[in-house]
Amino acid sequence: MTENPAVASQLVGFVHALREVGLEVPVGASVEFSRAAAAVGMANAEPIYWAARLTLLRRPEDIDEFDEVFRAWWYRVAAVTGVAVDEADRLTLGLDDDQDDADQSPGDDEADDGDVLAVRFSRAEVLAAKDFAECTPAELDKLHAMMASLRLAGPFRRSRRLRTSKRGRGTMDVRDTVRHALRADGETMRRVFREPGERPRRVVLLLDVSGSMEAYARALIRFMHAAVVGRRRVEAFALGTRMTRLTRELSSRNPDRALAAAAAAVPDWSGGTRLGEGLRAFNNEWGVRGMARGSLVVILSDGWDRGSPDEMATEMARLQRVSHRVVWVNPLKASPGYAPLAQGMAAALPHVDSFIEGHNLESMEALAAVIANDGDLPRGRAAGHIGTGILEEVSNQSQRSAV
Repeated sequence: MTENPAVASQLVGFVHALREVGLEVPVGASVEFSRAAAAVGMANAEPIYWAARLTLLRRPEDIDEFDEVFRAWWYRVAAVTGVAVDEADRLTLGLDDDQDDADQSPGDDEADDGDVLAVRFSRAEVLAAKDFAECTPAELDKLHAMMASLRLAGPFRRSRRLRTSKRGRGTMDVRDTVRHALRADGETMRRVFREPGERPRRVVLLLDVSGSMEAYARALIRFMHAAVVGRRRVEAFALGTRMTRLTRELSSRNPDRALAAAAAAVPDWSGGTRLGEGLRAFNNEWGVRGMARGSLVVILSDGWDRGSPDEMATEMARLQRVSHRVVWVNPLKASPGYAPLAQGMAAALPHVDSFIEGHNLESMEALAAVIANDGDLPRGRAAGHIGTGILEEVSNQSQRSAV
């Protein structure tokens, strides 16, 4: 933290200014900004700009508003720090068009105008942060190609099959130990041990294809295709007014062929919302009998359901009992002021272990991280605390929305 009260006040003022124009700045980020500002000093704009951008800016599409606030704020800071305004670096924003601009140089007029701090985001970064609902068909195709790089690594489960232990742990394999001894004229030179192996857990993806999810389902079905072709033991289903298994249709590595087959296989795309009934069909036909048992189940839905909340709660409880973990991905969760108060969503949350956003590629990367770090996450129903953290979030958001 900076020791100069006037400068500290200006730093706090900058954070308030960002929030006033609608940029979300967590408390932790503002603390990090203050520390970074103390480290780089306030002598000129460039280091403090980067300190602010790296600690406070969350989304590339907010850069324009961020720059405007920073320019106005820097004029005020100059009076506090003693830096002349005309010495402040001029800020410009560029969008990387993936072309080689190494040979390009600023013109004479631009060079004489002082130092220029160019802030560049690649088109891939901008697209990754863009809301799926706002993407054009061409952008969705580009996102599909980018999703292919996502790898749903883990989680793993212990296998019943034993494998040779390289660490000398587990149960001694008498047969192999004797075999090695016979090769050494009866001398036991090496003892062989066997231990349970590991195999990847099945990942089950359930996509809500109802009318309320139309803007997001067209992107999330592409994520499902990338997951099915990119990892073993992935199952894909569509949930609308009925349940449809899509694993076979999405197994083709040709994206156009896979998406066309999936679209043809789902008769109720953009139809009604019967999530509870769809989950009951999944539990009865696939889930309880084995596919969901011990699996990581990912539900991609906004939680809107025209069915009975009691049915939703009952089927989610059944699903959670047999699964390894339940992750709910909700595209609406990223909306400002969102609270999961829809009846279906509220009924499902007590039986959900992780509740995350699902509105853009960055959130899909976060989902991949949640799956990869599965072993480090607390179980929502562990020690009898069924979804405690998530229920507290619902309660807190409900209170804020009521104010």
